[in-house]
Formats: sequence, C-alpha cells, structure tokens
Amino acid sequence: MHRRHVVAIAAIATLAASAFTAPAWAQSNDIRIAHIYSKTGPLEAYGKQTQTGLMMGFDYATGGTMMVNGHKLVVIEKDDQGKPDLGKSLLAAAYADDKAALAIGPTASGVALAMLPVAEEYKKILLVEPAVADSITGDKWNKYIFRTGRNSSQDAISNAVAVDKPGVTIATLAQDNAFGRDGVKAFKDAIKKAKVVHEEYLPPATTDFTAGAQHLIDKLKDQPGRKIIWIVWAGAGNPFKIVDLDLKRYGIEISTGGNILPAMAAYKSLPGMEGAAYYYFGIPKNPVNDAMVSMHYKEFKSPPDFFTAGGFSAAMAIVTALKKTGGDTGTNKLISTMEGMSFDTPKGKMTFRKEDHQAMQSMYHFKIKVDPAFAWGVPELVHEIKPEEMDIPIRNKR
Repeated sequence: MHRRHVVAIAAIATLAASAFTAPAWAQSNDIRIAHIYSKTGPLEAYGKQTQTGLMMGFDYATGGTMMVNGHKLVVIEKDDQGKPDLGKSLLAAAYADDKAALAIGPTASGVALAMLPVAEEYKKILLVEPAVADSITGDKWNKYIFRTGRNSSQDAISNAVAVDKPGVTIATLAQDNAFGRDGVKAFKDAIKKAKVVHEEYLPPATTDFTAGAQHLIDKLKDQPGRKIIWIVWAGAGNPFKIVDLDLKRYGIEISTGGNILPAMAAYKSLPGMEGAAYYYFGIPKNPVNDAMVSMHYKEFKSPPDFFTAGGFSAAMAIVTALKKTGGDTGTNKLISTMEGMSFDTPKGKMTFRKEDHQAMQSMYHFKIKVDPAFAWGVPELVHEIKPEEMDIPIRNKR
C-alpha cells in the first residue's frame, strides 16, 4: 500500500512537471513582440492603420506562416490611449511580464519620449513606428531605439525642397507639442533661400483656427513676393479651414505634407498645392508596395493609407533582422545586426543609419491634382527625394 502511494505521488509529480514544462518550452520557442499604440485616443486612426500594416507585413514577410527560423511570431497588442504614463507602464509590463523580446510603437511622440528610458532600463529594443519627433532619435535617444517611421527632419527637409526658393516668405502653423515644435524647428533649419517670419503654435485639440490664422495673415499680408503658410498637424481638427478666410485676397498659399486619406479630402480645395509626403499608395513602384496594395484591397476593398505603410515597414525590418540572426532575439545580437541593415518596404529600400538607428528612406515631392474619381486631393509625384538627396542631421550627440 505504502509503495503504491509513493508510485502514485511520483506519477502525479511527473505529470505536474510535464504540464509546466511543455507550455514553457512552447512559449520559449515563440518570439513575443509587443505592439503598443493608440488603439483609442486622439490618434486612433493612425494607430489602427499601423496595426493593420504590421500584421499584413508579418504575413507577407513570413510567406503567411508567422514563423521565422522555426520560431512563431506572437504579437501582443496594448492600447496606450495616447497617454505617456500609460505607454511607459505598458512597455515595462510587456518586457517584464509578457516576456516580449522587443516592442514596436507608439503612435504619439509624447508617448514615445516617455517610453525610451524603459527600453534602456530593460535593455530591449523598441522599434519606433510611427512617432515622428526628432528628439526620439536625437537628444533623448539610447542605443536600444530604432525607428522605421520618418522623423521630423525627413518631413521638414523634404517639404523645404518643395517651397524653399528665393523671394518666398513663410509662416508656420503647428500643434504646441513635441511633434509640432520639432517639426517646425527641423523645417526652419532646412530653409536656406526663403525666409520664415512667424511661428504659430496652437493647442493640439484646436477646432477654431480663426485667431491663429489672423496672426499668420497679419505677419504675411504686407510681405512682397510669394507668401506661404506651412502647416504641420496631426490628429483631430482641420487647420485647412483657414482657406475659408480668403487667403487668396492676400496672395497667401498653403503648403503641407502628406496625410491620411480622410484628412486629404481638405486638399481638394487646394489644387496645385505643393508639399512632400511620407507615403501615398499610388506613388512607389516596387513589388512590396504592389503586394501591400493588393492585400489591402482584397481585405478592405480600399487602398492602404499613410500609416499602413509604416506598420508594414516595421514588420519587414523585424523579420529581416530575425532571419539574419537565425531567430536569435538577444538584444546585442539584434543591435549589431540592425545597425546599417537595409530592408525592403512599400517605400522601397530603407537602411538603419548606424549613428542613430533612424531609417533612411525616400520622401515624395508632390503637387495636388483634383480627380472626381477620388474623395481626396490626389498627390501626383513631382520628384522622389532619395535619402542621399537629404542631409538629415544626426542629433543624438553619440
């Protein structure tokens, strides 16, 4: 009796051990990736596009298997709601509790800046997509930060290409946050021939632009030559309403970068407007973009948008790196692999610059055309601005 009791206990212990070790082994073979983004909040539209693009990108890059070198990719979604403190705690939980090998996100620059020290504390990679502020790969950067999204300098320098001409006077309109202020600073730094006479910053949630527009008009109306208001804006609110204040009466034009398709409906009232875009589905000509456009139409019966391309690019970067490391997720191994690494994206080839891990990438100088077949102003390509045509400053003092 005693012997049977001992055998039974031993059998239970063996079963218990196998119950714990089998899932643990399966789990350890997975590569867990956290995606922390604005699933809700002011930039919800951007965040959802990024998530769509990310999952499509993983599907494409792994040939539909979600496997790299025998390891299953598991994506853990977390909603930072656009709140810096929440993003910070979610990233810590992803690294510590969810055992994420690396993380992607967030949507908002303010959230990204709060998250950077967490990546450094846990010594794990944070691939920033799509937060834009220069300071992310600038003075707040650390070696665990990579970015597939464009930065403020890439936005600004490409937009300067479109409007920086002798005899041009510019005033800027931006949100009073890291995205807006970094964007304007980079734009001013890039302007060499035109002159910038005023900067107008408004609260991020502004809906009435009348007072701000009046300041801009007052600064520009008596200037000689070509006069431009350059707008850098994200999320809610439609700053293009200032066109209704009869800017033409003062000879004032609008210039801005690309945006999501719903926001570009406002561009229909601005035929001929020039600017520079990060992405528009009809511009890049390459197999990856063709595949993403086809996948998106198949699933959603609509074209992929601005931030879909970013999520797709982030997935391409991660799978390229993991294939090169043979599925090894050791941070130092990933860093040494990704520094200087080139990878294919819907925008063509991107390369992580060694000095600050910013992805060098093309931007697109466009002119708006009105086409009745589209609900938005269509950005027609004037010139693809290649990475080597833009002198993107290294701001991290590495």
